[in-house]
Amino acid sequence: MWVDPDEDPRNTAGVSPDGERATLDDYLRDYRLTVLMKCEGLSAEQIARRSVPPSTMSLLGLLRHLAEVERDWRGWILPGEPPPKLYGARDADFDAATADHTVVDAGYADLAREQAATDELLAGYRDLGERVGKDGIAVRELLVHRIEEYARHCGHADLLRECIDGRVGQ
Repeated sequence: MWVDPDEDPRNTAGVSPDGERATLDDYLRDYRLTVLMKCEGLSAEQIARRSVPPSTMSLLGLLRHLAEVERDWRGWILPGEPPPKLYGARDADFDAATADHTVVDAGYADLAREQAATDELLAGYRDLGERVGKDGIAVRELLVHRIEEYARHCGHADLLRECIDGRVGQ
C-alpha cells in the first residue's frame, strides 16, 4: 500500500462533512494531498523525469501546471486582464520542468501560493450559485472544475510515479 490506512491524511474519522461547500472542499483537499503524496521522497531528477517521448509530462510538470491553472481560474473571476503566466506561453509549465533543486522548490512554492490565493478568493463567495467574472461562471462550477482537474491529474501522477519506482496508488 502507498501509505498505512491509519496514517493516510486523506482519511477522516467519522462521517463526511455536512453541506455542499464542505463536501466540495473536502474532495479538493484530498486530491491535492494525493498529488503531493505522489511526489514525496523523490530526487530532483526523479520528479522531473519525463514519461515517454514525445510527452513532456513529469510530476514536476504537473505541479507547475496545477499552479498555472489555479492562477488561470482566478483570472476568470478578477476584474481586468488575467494575471500573467507563471512559466511562459503554451506548455512551458511542462517543458521547463528541469531536474534542478531550485526549479523543484519553486514548483512546490508556486503551487502552494497559487492554491492559497484561489482558495482565499473563492472563500469570499458563500452562495455557490453566484455568477462571477466577466463570463458569469457559477462559483459551484469553479469548485467542481478544480476537483476535476486535480482528479484527472492524480491518475497521471499515479502512472508517472509507477514508472519512476514501481509504487502504485491505493
